[in-house]
Amino acid sequence: MKLNLLFIGNKFIYNESLHEYIMRKIKEKVDFIDSITYFKESDNSLFLYLEEELNLSNKLIIITSKKHFSTIGKLICTVTSDNQVLNENMLIPSNSSLFEDASYLLEYKDSITNVLHIDEMQKMPEILFNLEQSKAVIHIFEKTKEEVTEFLSQLAQTFDVNIDVILIIDGWLRVDITSKKYGNLSEFIKSAKELLPQNLITSSNIVGLIIEKLSNANKKITFAESCSGGLLSYYFTKENGASKILDGSLITYSNEIKENWLAVGHETLENFGAVSSEVVGEMSEGALNVSNADYALSISGIAGDGGGSELKPVGTVYIGVSSETHHANLYLNLDGDRNYVQQQSVLFAIKMLILMDKEMFFKI
Repeated sequence: MKLNLLFIGNKFIYNESLHEYIMRKIKEKVDFIDSITYFKESDNSLFLYLEEELNLSNKLIIITSKKHFSTIGKLICTVTSDNQVLNENMLIPSNSSLFEDASYLLEYKDSITNVLHIDEMQKMPEILFNLEQSKAVIHIFEKTKEEVTEFLSQLAQTFDVNIDVILIIDGWLRVDITSKKYGNLSEFIKSAKELLPQNLITSSNIVGLIIEKLSNANKKITFAESCSGGLLSYYFTKENGASKILDGSLITYSNEIKENWLAVGHETLENFGAVSSEVVGEMSEGALNVSNADYALSISGIAGDGGGSELKPVGTVYIGVSSETHHANLYLNLDGDRNYVQQQSVLFAIKMLILMDKEMFFKI
């Protein structure tokens, strides 16, 4: 069955933080969303859409506001020849098979529909679908998409699974694995790890894995960011347990702050410019010195949309990664708008950290 997601209400179109929160909670529960549709409250075509969806063999999640919750129930009752009843202070279709606060489940013909209401600054109601997890995610580094597809295709046939190889950035692939009727996900992943022991991470959440590994080893990490403006820190602090491994981070946007906070040399900045391998090297070293962390990541670049030059065009980024014994720099020439350049920069920094200490991050 396909899973379709329907948002009803202007707030779910324009309130980005509310929308992102809802999407995060849904993705925690479901494997894959086949389609996402948005309706404003006043859209007269909503009834026809609901009628079509409820007569298909699909799963449907409907997100609306408390104000319009009963109105959506009325439309559903019209389609299904039902009527609404009061349950737990909610007006819901009488044929609802399951309900909790602000959420009910309705089975009609071959369709299953979960209607939920949520407003600003509220907790997401419970998603009531009973979904069997038949999917896993792994990550593979330092291999091309063609190589990974070739390595894993035969294994996929052996263990009766489907694989979808997705490029995150150069040298970082996400592999979505879906079990067929008699598939064996765990054995597929175990065999794939044996095939690529120094390239494959079995965790679906890479930053969560880094936090877990560093925490278990009693190690710390710190950041010195310029063009990424704190995005690298956000990637870590949005995950549970970040406080165990991250004491702090420095956003050193100006040259003066790079000098004063990180002890980047004035002559280094004058001779090579803030966007250079020399500067990110000193940024990493400075971050290690002020934090006493075990690892430091630094990013400096030109995210755009302006500010580039012929020698250093928009998209030029340098990344530095340092430990107590090693240092590595990376030069990138990235395409995309300002936000995408920032996001790619952060992902490359995370990849560099993982590859700097393979013994730490690839060991099961």
